[in-house]
Amino acid sequence: MRHVLFATSAMAWSAPLLLAVAPPALAQTVEGRVDRLEKEMRAVQRKVFPAGTPIEAQITRPTTPSIAPGSPSSTPIADLTARVGALESQLASITGQVEENSFKLKQLEEAFTRYKADNDARMAPVEAPVAVRPPVGAPVAEDPAPVAERPAAPRPTAPAPASEERKMAVAAVERPDTGDTAMDAYTYGFRLWDAKFYPEAQGQLKATVDKYGTASVASRAANLLGRAYLDDGKPALASVAFYENYQKRPRGDRAADSLAYLGEALIQLKKPADACKVYAELEQVYGEGLSSSLRGMMAQGRTKAKCS
Repeated sequence: MRHVLFATSAMAWSAPLLLAVAPPALAQTVEGRVDRLEKEMRAVQRKVFPAGTPIEAQITRPTTPSIAPGSPSSTPIADLTARVGALESQLASITGQVEENSFKLKQLEEAFTRYKADNDARMAPVEAPVAVRPPVGAPVAEDPAPVAERPAAPRPTAPAPASEERKMAVAAVERPDTGDTAMDAYTYGFRLWDAKFYPEAQGQLKATVDKYGTASVASRAANLLGRAYLDDGKPALASVAFYENYQKRPRGDRAADSLAYLGEALIQLKKPADACKVYAELEQVYGEGLSSSLRGMMAQGRTKAKCS
């Protein structure tokens, strides 16, 4: 009987003690969860705002349900636990949104990288190889095309010696002397080309481009050099001259002309697909600034090349 009384007494003394210990232990658990949530929230802030801009968490305290009279009310610890649970749920939602946004951003970056690579590949066939320029007066051989596959370069052949009659006709072409040496050199090359002395015009214009490559007249001389090659039945050399003029002097007087004639040279080289890309570049770069003659030339070239 004494043992029963002793056990009952021990239980009576221990019950209040347990009730007194439980709240602090539970509070420590809640405090640990709050510390963890604060660390995770700071990590989310660093990821969303790398510059350190603070963010206010849009977390509101859950509405406390009304308690009917006579019903037991929740303890402060239970209410705090419910709020922490809501905070954890909203933090998990925010973290998921950040991960989803990061994934979408990565997809956009990959899509832009693919677009840039496709665009570079689209423009690559227009690029011309570096042409080895022979000295002025040396025999000029037909050079390979600047696009697509590079065929074996033909062996240079010496031109037939000029007749005395041709020499006299070339000598009869007047050399201008206005004091502007660059313009005079171009004008003389133009007069040779206009008289259909194409090999002589090629040598003169090439020397002009080499010597006055940075002058304003260089764009005209380089474009006319390509036309002299084209009129002489050398579309491969012409394509190199046209492309180099467009590439080195995109704002020159004859840059758009060179791009239009480059399309014509590629058509003569039986490369219609490359010609269509050149015409697309011409339309994209110069657009409404094209003259009516160049626009008509581009339209005829597209028809020849059967551009879509």
